Amino acid sequence: MQPVTLRTERLVLSPPRASDIDAIYEACQDADIQRFTTVPSPYERRHAEEFIPRVAAEWDDGVHLTWAMREGAVLAGTVGLYRLDGAGTGELGYWVSPWSRRRGLSTEAARAVLDWGFAPEGADLHRIEWRAVVGNVASARSARALGFRYEGYLRDGIAGVDDRDDCWLAALRRTEDRAPSPWPVLAD
Repeated sequence: MQPVTLRTERLVLSPPRASDIDAIYEACQDADIQRFTTVPSPYERRHAEEFIPRVAAEWDDGVHLTWAMREGAVLAGTVGLYRLDGAGTGELGYWVSPWSRRRGLSTEAARAVLDWGFAPEGADLHRIEWRAVVGNVASARSARALGFRYEGYLRDGIAGVDDRDDCWLAALRRTEDRAPSPWPVLAD
Protein backbone atom coordinates (compact mmCIF):
# COMPACT_ATOMS: atom_id res chain seq x y z
CA MET A 1 0.00 0.00 0.00
CA GLN A 2 1.26 3.46 -0.82
CA PRO A 3 1.52 5.93 2.11
CA VAL A 4 -1.26 8.47 2.35
CA THR A 5 -1.04 12.01 3.75
CA LEU A 6 -4.06 13.22 5.73
CA ARG A 7 -4.78 16.76 6.89
CA THR A 8 -6.85 18.16 9.72
CA GLU A 9 -7.41 21.72 10.88
CA ARG A 10 -4.15 21.74 12.88
CA LEU A 11 -2.23 18.66 11.77
CA VAL A 12 -0.55 17.00 8.84
CA LEU A 13 -0.43 13.21 9.12
CA SER A 14 2.25 11.50 7.06
CA PRO A 15 4.66 8.62 7.59
CA PRO A 16 7.47 9.34 10.05
CA ARG A 17 10.77 10.31 8.43
CA ALA A 18 14.42 10.41 9.43
CA SER A 19 14.11 14.03 10.55
CA ASP A 20 11.64 12.84 13.24
CA ILE A 21 14.15 10.55 14.97
CA ASP A 22 15.25 13.06 17.63
CA ALA A 23 11.65 14.02 18.50
CA ILE A 24 10.50 10.38 18.59
CA TYR A 25 13.42 9.45 20.84
CA GLU A 26 12.72 12.39 23.16
CA ALA A 27 8.96 11.72 23.33
CA CYS A 28 9.47 8.03 24.05
CA GLN A 29 11.50 8.86 27.17
CA ASP A 30 8.15 9.80 28.72
CA ALA A 31 7.08 7.42 31.49
CA ASP A 32 3.44 7.35 30.31
CA ILE A 33 4.38 6.42 26.73
CA GLN A 34 6.59 3.63 28.06
CA ARG A 35 3.89 2.45 30.48
CA PHE A 36 0.84 2.65 28.24
CA THR A 37 2.21 1.66 24.81
CA THR A 38 4.25 -1.19 23.42
CA VAL A 39 7.43 0.85 22.86
CA PRO A 40 10.56 -0.71 24.38
CA SER A 41 11.52 0.37 27.87
CA PRO A 42 14.09 1.68 28.29
CA TYR A 43 13.69 3.40 24.94
CA GLU A 44 17.03 3.86 23.21
CA ARG A 45 17.92 6.06 20.26
CA ARG A 46 18.37 2.98 18.08
CA HIS A 47 14.69 2.17 18.62
CA ALA A 48 13.71 5.49 17.01
CA GLU A 49 16.22 4.93 14.20
CA GLU A 50 14.84 1.42 13.52
CA PHE A 51 11.24 2.67 13.67
CA ILE A 52 11.45 4.77 10.48
CA PRO A 53 12.36 1.96 8.01
CA ARG A 54 10.04 -0.47 9.84
CA VAL A 55 7.08 1.87 9.29
CA ALA A 56 7.93 2.16 5.57
CA ALA A 57 8.05 -1.64 5.26
CA GLU A 58 4.76 -1.98 7.15
CA TRP A 59 3.07 0.46 4.74
CA ASP A 60 4.35 -1.70 1.88
CA ASP A 61 2.84 -4.78 3.54
CA GLY A 62 -0.45 -2.96 4.22
CA VAL A 63 -0.88 -4.52 7.68
CA HIS A 64 0.29 -1.70 9.99
CA LEU A 65 -0.10 1.92 8.86
CA THR A 66 1.55 4.60 11.01
CA TRP A 67 1.37 8.36 10.57
CA ALA A 68 3.42 11.01 12.37
CA MET A 69 1.18 13.78 13.71
CA ARG A 70 2.79 17.09 12.86
CA GLU A 71 1.62 20.48 14.08
CA GLY A 72 3.73 22.71 11.86
CA ALA A 73 7.32 21.60 12.45
CA VAL A 74 6.50 19.93 15.79
CA LEU A 75 6.07 16.17 16.08
CA ALA A 76 2.89 15.91 18.16
CA GLY A 77 2.82 12.09 18.24
CA THR A 78 1.91 9.12 16.11
CA VAL A 79 -1.39 7.54 15.11
CA GLY A 80 -2.07 4.42 13.14
CA LEU A 81 -4.26 1.60 11.97
CA TYR A 82 -2.79 -1.74 12.94
CA ARG A 83 -3.47 -5.43 12.39
CA LEU A 84 -5.42 -4.84 9.18
CA ASP A 85 -6.62 -8.36 8.50
CA GLY A 86 -7.97 -8.16 4.95
CA ALA A 87 -11.43 -9.02 6.29
CA GLY A 88 -12.41 -5.45 7.15
CA THR A 89 -11.04 -4.99 10.67
CA GLY A 90 -8.13 -3.14 12.19
CA GLU A 91 -7.07 -1.44 15.40
CA LEU A 92 -6.53 2.26 16.13
CA GLY A 93 -3.49 3.22 18.19
CA TYR A 94 -1.80 6.51 19.11
CA TRP A 95 0.57 8.26 21.46
CA VAL A 96 0.99 11.98 22.00
CA SER A 97 4.28 13.73 22.75
CA PRO A 98 4.37 15.19 26.27
CA TRP A 99 4.69 18.71 24.83
CA SER A 100 1.50 18.32 22.77
CA ARG A 101 -0.92 16.84 25.30
CA ARG A 102 -4.23 18.12 26.62
CA ARG A 103 -5.17 19.94 23.42
CA GLY A 104 -7.29 17.31 21.67
CA LEU A 105 -4.68 16.50 19.03
CA SER A 106 -4.99 12.71 19.39
CA THR A 107 -8.75 12.92 18.90
CA GLU A 108 -8.35 15.24 15.91
CA ALA A 109 -5.75 12.99 14.27
CA ALA A 110 -7.64 9.79 15.06
CA ARG A 111 -10.84 11.19 13.57
CA ALA A 112 -9.05 11.75 10.25
CA VAL A 113 -7.57 8.23 10.38
CA LEU A 114 -11.00 6.73 11.16
CA ASP A 115 -12.60 8.63 8.27
CA TRP A 116 -9.93 7.30 5.91
CA GLY A 117 -10.03 3.82 7.45
CA PHE A 118 -13.78 3.46 6.88
CA ALA A 119 -13.85 5.12 3.44
CA PRO A 120 -14.17 2.80 0.41
CA GLU A 121 -11.34 4.77 -1.24
CA GLY A 122 -9.27 4.36 1.95
CA ALA A 123 -8.81 1.11 3.87
CA ASP A 124 -12.52 0.21 3.46
CA LEU A 125 -12.78 -1.22 6.98
CA HIS A 126 -16.00 -2.39 8.62
CA ARG A 127 -14.84 -2.41 12.26
CA ILE A 128 -11.99 -0.63 14.03
CA GLU A 129 -11.00 -1.68 17.52
CA TRP A 130 -9.23 0.31 20.23
CA ARG A 131 -7.30 -1.21 23.11
CA ALA A 132 -5.50 0.47 25.97
CA VAL A 133 -3.70 -0.70 29.08
CA VAL A 134 -6.11 -0.55 32.00
CA GLY A 135 -5.67 2.85 33.66
CA ASN A 136 -4.89 4.82 30.49
CA VAL A 137 -7.77 7.19 31.12
CA ALA A 138 -6.55 9.87 28.66
CA SER A 139 -6.63 7.39 25.77
CA ALA A 140 -10.02 6.08 26.87
CA ARG A 141 -11.49 9.60 26.94
CA SER A 142 -10.21 10.21 23.43
CA ALA A 143 -11.64 6.90 22.17
CA ARG A 144 -15.00 7.63 23.79
CA ALA A 145 -15.05 11.12 22.20
CA LEU A 146 -14.45 9.45 18.83
CA GLY A 147 -17.59 7.34 19.28
CA PHE A 148 -16.00 4.02 20.23
CA ARG A 149 -18.30 1.72 22.21
CA TYR A 150 -16.78 0.14 25.31
CA GLU A 151 -16.84 -3.65 24.95
CA GLY A 152 -14.93 -4.92 27.94
CA TYR A 153 -11.84 -5.89 29.84
CA LEU A 154 -9.33 -8.38 28.46
CA ARG A 155 -6.94 -10.11 30.82
CA ASP A 156 -3.41 -10.06 29.33
CA GLY A 157 -4.96 -8.41 26.27
CA ILE A 158 -1.92 -6.36 25.23
CA ALA A 159 1.50 -7.85 24.60
CA GLY A 160 4.29 -5.52 25.66
CA VAL A 161 7.98 -5.95 25.03
CA ASP A 162 8.59 -7.96 28.21
CA ASP A 163 5.15 -8.94 29.52
CA ARG A 164 1.41 -8.68 28.99
CA ASP A 165 -1.03 -6.13 30.39
CA ASP A 166 -4.75 -6.24 31.02
CA CYS A 167 -6.60 -3.89 28.71
CA TRP A 168 -9.85 -2.15 27.98
CA LEU A 169 -11.43 -2.89 24.60
CA ALA A 170 -13.76 -0.74 22.54
CA ALA A 171 -14.81 -0.76 18.91
CA LEU A 172 -16.50 1.34 16.28
CA ARG A 173 -18.30 0.06 13.21
CA ARG A 174 -18.46 2.00 9.96
CA THR A 175 -22.26 2.31 10.15
CA GLU A 176 -22.44 3.51 13.76
CA ASP A 177 -23.20 6.98 14.96
CA ARG A 178 -20.01 8.45 16.40
CA ALA A 179 -21.69 10.31 19.24
CA PRO A 180 -19.99 9.53 22.59
CA SER A 181 -21.70 6.91 24.74
CA PRO A 182 -21.25 6.11 28.45
CA TRP A 183 -18.24 3.99 29.42
CA PRO A 184 -18.37 2.16 32.77
CA VAL A 185 -14.61 2.67 33.30
CA LEU A 186 -14.82 6.46 32.98
CA ALA A 187 -16.41 8.42 35.79
CA ASP A 188 -16.92 11.66 33.85
